[in-house]
Amino acid sequence: MKKLNLLTFMALCASMVMSCKSETPSVPNPIKDALAAAVANGKYMYAMQDATPYGHSWQAAPEDEATRCDVKDVCGDMPAILGFDLGGIELGDAQNLDGVSFDMMRKWIIEHDANGGIITLSWHLRNPLTGGDTWDVSTEGVVASILEGGENHEKFMGWLGKVDAFISSLKDAEGNQIPLIFRPWHENTGGWFWWAPQLCSQEDYKALWKLTYDTLHRDGMLWAYSPSTTLLKEEAFARYPGDEIIDIIGVDHYDSYVDDPKSSAEPHAFFTEALRASLEYINAFAQEHGLLLAVTETGMESIPCPTWWTEALQPALEGLPVCYLLTWRNAWDRPTHFFSPFPGAVCEKDFVDFYNSEKTLFLKDLK
Repeated sequence: MKKLNLLTFMALCASMVMSCKSETPSVPNPIKDALAAAVANGKYMYAMQDATPYGHSWQAAPEDEATRCDVKDVCGDMPAILGFDLGGIELGDAQNLDGVSFDMMRKWIIEHDANGGIITLSWHLRNPLTGGDTWDVSTEGVVASILEGGENHEKFMGWLGKVDAFISSLKDAEGNQIPLIFRPWHENTGGWFWWAPQLCSQEDYKALWKLTYDTLHRDGMLWAYSPSTTLLKEEAFARYPGDEIIDIIGVDHYDSYVDDPKSSAEPHAFFTEALRASLEYINAFAQEHGLLLAVTETGMESIPCPTWWTEALQPALEGLPVCYLLTWRNAWDRPTHFFSPFPGAVCEKDFVDFYNSEKTLFLKDLK
């Protein structure tokens, strides 16, 4: 039998569930328990970014429920975890940076939670110093300007207030706060966001995390730290904000076939080996610090390889305690910008094999 009910998971391995904050009494957290239970049984959850607002060739209507996505059209099941981004909420926009209505996002989050699923949020916010986007790396000192005493501190606190208001509005039918995974300030080892290493010090970056955590944290939230894989392992942990904040440590790593130095002889071997190597040293850190391990972003744009899921991605995870992996979005208005299958995609059959694997968990497995 491939799948086990999540409650069975938790009953079987309650004694194995890790405490991410071992120095303080453990507070029951359904997400942490579920993720740790999956790991204890040698499984991982599948997550997808923007799975419900749109797909490769469609957009959801306002009345649509959180029950359609390209992945479901392929395998008949929803992702266990849905990813959404809050970019734009800081400005009071009605839609995020990818055109997703925040009102609809709230509706889909509540519905997915009611269906037994999990939510993860990222935040590609604007540059508070220049007014540019997240990728505006034209000037140093952006992070310093929003910390206490900085010229943009009050502005940024207002931005955090808008995020806090949105998260506070995520309530289930009984009025309880919906638990979720929050993953801000990601890919901090790269050079493409305004919190990049060349633009802010380690001290300022860690202070940014603490300010964010102190403002937004509440029971039921898990906090994920996710460097990219472009640099040495020492650099991956140099900006780690501390065990008192972080619950999950992950890595953002994509397959870029055209940049693969082994592509002519061994397609995707470089991706598989590099991802596995990153996960191995990150897992050592996770075990030492009592953290869950995840692949917080991954995928291959356009997925031209028919067997990418089972021959490139899965081997990188074999034997490692990964609790979930998230593939990026399928843009409805950019035909080649997709990272998950849809009906007719060349990887469709292989994804069904991935779905049927003993290792993978989707929404039906969490109910």
